[in-house]
Amino acid sequence: MRRRTVSAGNLEEILQATEPAQVPEQAAAAPAAAPAPREDHRLRTEFEFELPRGYVDEAGTVHRHGSMRLATARDELRPQIDLRVKENPAYLSVVLLSQVITRLGAITDVHAGVVERMYATDVAFLQDFYRRVNSEGHTRAAVTCPHCEGGFEVDLSGGRLGES
Repeated sequence: MRRRTVSAGNLEEILQATEPAQVPEQAAAAPAAAPAPREDHRLRTEFEFELPRGYVDEAGTVHRHGSMRLATARDELRPQIDLRVKENPAYLSVVLLSQVITRLGAITDVHAGVVERMYATDVAFLQDFYRRVNSEGHTRAAVTCPHCEGGFEVDLSGGRLGES
């Protein structure tokens, strides 16, 4: 038996080449099928978010939109040897978030000092966002309406509550 390495790019070509030949009656009876849409199976590694309050920089500019990448094992291990974390274990989330936030508004160099100066509600949001992205692989949350008790999902990376 011959083995062949298949990549996503040439899978359709291989399927067509190995498809059994149709009898003329079958070919006439079979409708011309449109090619199936290609699904994108790449791993999503970066997630957009919008902070509830926003980070205010030294110039007074509010930065709300940002992106966070998936954490690596190194990202999880590096804070364990950080002296600030050894002195104060609560600092772990500050160091961890500063490593995985790739952009915050116009700021591309997000370091621990930036995370330290964020409002507590934004840090809590980012901690929950980090957990969802890295353990569940998505940014959706199941919620229940307090009035009708109906259940639905919201995307945490979207706009602020009440905004479209």
